[in-house]
Amino acid sequence: MGDLLLDAAGRSCSRDGTPIDLTERELDVLEVLMRRAHEVVPSHELLDDVWGHDFAGDPNIVRVYVGYLRRKIDEPFGRQSLQTMRGSGYRLVADA
Repeated sequence: MGDLLLDAAGRSCSRDGTPIDLTERELDVLEVLMRRAHEVVPSHELLDDVWGHDFAGDPNIVRVYVGYLRRKIDEPFGRQSLQTMRGSGYRLVADA
C-alpha cells in the first residue's frame, strides 16, 4: 500500500523504510485491511476475521485496535491511510 509494507510471513511492518512495532493482533487487523485494500471492511467482518466467530467480548474492540493502528502507521508519518467510513466500516488506502 504505497510506502506501507507488511510482511505477513515475517510478521513485520514498515512505512517509508521505518520499522513499525505492531502487536500480533494489530498485525492481524492490518493484514485483513491490506488484503482488501481500498474496500470498505465492515467492523463485524474484522471482528470475525481477527477475533473469530465465537468472540464473546465487546465488539468495540475493533474500533480500539483501529485507533492503535492509526497512532502507529499514520500519525507519525502525517498520513490518513486508515479511514473510517461512518456506518460502514474501515478502509485502507495508499498514501492518503
